[in-house]
Order: sequence, then C-alpha cells, then structure tokens
Amino acid sequence: MEEYDNADKENFLFPRSRYYGQFKPENLVFNANLQTFAQKAGYIVNLQTSGKISPEEAYKQIKVLWKKLKHSKKELGIDEEPSDNSDNA
Repeated sequence: MEEYDNADKENFLFPRSRYYGQFKPENLVFNANLQTFAQKAGYIVNLQTSGKISPEEAYKQIKVLWKKLKHSKKELGIDEEPSDNSDNA
C-alpha cells in the first residue's frame, strides 16, 4: 500500500503533461526530464520567494538541476547532427 501512496504523492508533486512533439524515445525521455526540471525549479523559486531558502541556496539548487538536465540532453544525443553512414565513395 505504501508504494501506491508514494506513486500518488509523486504524481501530485510532479505531474506529467502529454508530449506532442516528434516521437523518438530520446525526445520522450528528455521531455520528461525537462518537465521535472521546470516543476522542481518552480518549487525552489516559491521557497525562495516565501523566504524559506536564501537566494544563494535557490541559485545553487537550480544550478544543480540545470546541470542534470544538460547532462541528460548530452547523454540522449538531443540536437546532435545525424551521422552520415552512407558510402558515397
């Protein structure tokens, strides 16, 4: 039962929107990562705005999230030029 409760909490805190872009598995994964980044950054901004964390702490946390997102983009090969595997010799 606790697993179900954790899933409900996760879905409540980090809901996912439907993806309408070009379907490729890497695009779908990156979109999920991008949505997570945006939602977590929003929470951090709200915590800073309400005085719960300092601007410096908010900056540090968002910078960590940004690095994770950037790393996932690189690992997934998003926006890389496709390699030309044809033999045009």
